[in-house]
Amino acid sequence: MYDSIIVGSGIAGSTAARRLAEEGKRNVLVIEKRSHIGGNCYDCMDEHGIWIHQYGPHIFHTEMEEVYEFFSRFTMWTSFRHEVVAQVGEQLIPVPFNLNTLHMVFEKYKAEELEKKLTDTYGYGSKVPIMELRKSEDAGIREIADYVYQNIFLYYTMKQWGQKPEEISEEVTGRVPVLISRDNGYFTDRYQGVPKQGFHRMFRNLLDHPNITIVLDTDAKEILKFQEDEILLHGEPFQGEVIYTGAVDELFDCCDGRLPYRSLDFAFEHYDRDSYQGRSVVNYTVSEDFTRITEFKYLTKQKDTDGTTIVKEYPFAYTGKDGEIPYYAILNEENRELYEKYRKRTEHYKNFYLLGRLAEYQYYNIDAMTKKALDLTEKIINQYLSCLFLALGRAYSEDSYETKAYLSRNFSILSDRTIDRSLLMENCSQLRLYRPLQVENYLADVQITSEEVMYYLSMQNW
Repeated sequence: MYDSIIVGSGIAGSTAARRLAEEGKRNVLVIEKRSHIGGNCYDCMDEHGIWIHQYGPHIFHTEMEEVYEFFSRFTMWTSFRHEVVAQVGEQLIPVPFNLNTLHMVFEKYKAEELEKKLTDTYGYGSKVPIMELRKSEDAGIREIADYVYQNIFLYYTMKQWGQKPEEISEEVTGRVPVLISRDNGYFTDRYQGVPKQGFHRMFRNLLDHPNITIVLDTDAKEILKFQEDEILLHGEPFQGEVIYTGAVDELFDCCDGRLPYRSLDFAFEHYDRDSYQGRSVVNYTVSEDFTRITEFKYLTKQKDTDGTTIVKEYPFAYTGKDGEIPYYAILNEENRELYEKYRKRTEHYKNFYLLGRLAEYQYYNIDAMTKKALDLTEKIINQYLSCLFLALGRAYSEDSYETKAYLSRNFSILSDRTIDRSLLMENCSQLRLYRPLQVENYLADVQITSEEVMYYLSMQNW
């Protein structure tokens, strides 16, 4: 009944499902544990009529035109330029720390001197990780670094990660650099915004395809069984693709130990006044137990609201208890080694793919995650397409009227996809073991002739 199974309907899962259903002509089953699609990007209306992001603020931003065009098929955009400030004493200062911030926290003459040192050393427009600045031999640059470290970085990082900055992977600490520019924008990407009708509507449009079936409120392990080297769907062997986007340790009941994550507790508050903080996000870097406050009306640009709704974020260590959500992988050598144990367990399963933050134990922005999903599904589709051409060539080599008739009935010219002829040569040996062909489920471009297929097959001693 199904050609492909996707576990999870977040960015990774939904993107993969659409591509396989639309371009791959697959019948796709999407299994979602929650009661809604969209993963952590889910948004909805609260009881006061305020449009909120249930799992913290999400903003789309990318330099990748391919990703922008993909999502633009399913949503219009509300332009949004994300600017964040930090509450430091009585001041609200721009973060990441930039030259504007520099002139706000240092006296004029000193700020000018320090700005020159920064631009001379690193160049205007550069981004420098705070931990790199702290290693500078210049006393002035180290003074800047010390200010940023103490007032913006240290306490905030300890709240967010439960660790000192020195204990955290450079992949994390490097994400919030000092900017040698006067741009207060949190992101510098060409495309920035939020879906005009919300993320949930975008996901509904994304998954609205006749080849996609969605099952909500279902733990994948209730209907999928992982036994030795095969996957069972409702007790029967499943030989199609399975793309898994959930926590890989929980797939195996944390048998080698639980992978550490940071989780978040969201405290929503509503106020019967026009504004709470006058902007979308304020970070609390030297005070409070929460890390930031988001005021949604400034994020979604919702007008004429009855009051305003905010959310405070309280990080804590993920334990796996009911209701907890793993958000951020704690990246260090020990945890990566543990992840690798779980990844190797998945190698036993044919056509099984790990995709996404949880499945790969990585931090991805929306655009990077989307690109990975697009690339993976392109690989899967091309492999399957090669199988079809191999089947076509085999039909001609056997000179079987019945086989040819079957293929001609189900092999339609409906796609303008250009087939990489070298793919047949490169993958021929492994494709023989790929999986039972389901020709009727794939519609392909047959620009390559039967004679060419026969030639490639003969080269591989098929």
